[in-house]
Amino acid sequence: MSRLTEDLLNPALLAMPLYLVTMFWERRVLSLRRAAGQDVLGYERRDTIASLLFGALSILSVGVLNAMLRGVADWLWQYRITDLGTGLTGWAVALLGWDFMYYWLHRAEHETRFLWATHVSHHSSVYYNLSTALRQPWLPIAIVAFFPPLALLGVRPWMIMISGGFNLVYQYWIHTEAIDRLPSWFELLFNTPSHHRVHHGSQPQYLDKNHGGVLIIWDRIFGTFASEQERVQYGLTKNIQTYSLWKIFNHEVSAIAQDVAKARTRTEQLGYIFRGPGWEPPRSEASAKLVHKSAPTA
Repeated sequence: MSRLTEDLLNPALLAMPLYLVTMFWERRVLSLRRAAGQDVLGYERRDTIASLLFGALSILSVGVLNAMLRGVADWLWQYRITDLGTGLTGWAVALLGWDFMYYWLHRAEHETRFLWATHVSHHSSVYYNLSTALRQPWLPIAIVAFFPPLALLGVRPWMIMISGGFNLVYQYWIHTEAIDRLPSWFELLFNTPSHHRVHHGSQPQYLDKNHGGVLIIWDRIFGTFASEQERVQYGLTKNIQTYSLWKIFNHEVSAIAQDVAKARTRTEQLGYIFRGPGWEPPRSEASAKLVHKSAPTA
């Protein structure tokens, strides 16, 4: 199989026509539900345009990053422990390995502020629909960590790429209010619209919950699971009130720079960069407080 053929098999590219068809379907369903008096948000034109444009630029930037990482994976594969092949074992390690690492890296993006700054754009919409799924980060630097372990374990680089694409496409359909709860066995094992609505919630009980990509079992095992209870309020704990692509991309970086500039010590400067979003140094008798967290962690 040629390198070009392998790249074209990426599920994220193959699914593009599906994105457009399903967004039209979802918009129609949500419009009917709103007309019937149901509490769903639907679409807002400026928000949707911002999400689609942000996603288009993300495709370009992530495409360049993936090409670089594919080269790294090709080089590392020379030093693999074994060759897991293209059978069941190889695919199981590729898919489960990617999903397991996705959980931890996604969690880190919510718990480490400089990583949050690269991810916050995805959470910046106060709407929750399929277009929100396409509001992907321009610089998802955490993805750098996915390729080396899998390549060294013996997963073929093109299989790593496809596993990552599958993981991303799976998460597309869970960004919706058009689907309520699914059968209990499915909700137990897999990430679903209900679970992911929680992840995009800005209420305190929903922050930093449900980081899983395809499987929700990682959250259940490692203590970050929360079920959907009260109506989810989407967006950030302090919403940015803008459709400017640059501000959506850059607002948290600017906030970090401002906080570092006002820091009194080097320890505080490092805290504003590497501790959680909203971290504040102790002030007199108060301990560290979460006072200006610019978004829910996801």
